[in-house]
Amino acid sequence: MNIDRLVFAIAGSFILLSIALSQLHTEYWLFFTGFVGLNMLQAAFTGFCPLARILKTFGIKSGCAFN
Repeated sequence: MNIDRLVFAIAGSFILLSIALSQLHTEYWLFFTGFVGLNMLQAAFTGFCPLARILKTFGIKSGCAFN
């Protein structure tokens, strides 16, 4: 699995987890959903993704999106 697929998988997991936590615990977990969404939006325009940088330091091979 390359960095691109891992970023999508982790971001999707964070979004689903925070939505579930907002229903089970408190609605303030939706701020985390918004944070993940904003981070994905800025990565689309700037090409900078903090998670991609972290995964690259762990030695995960790059895909074509985050070179």
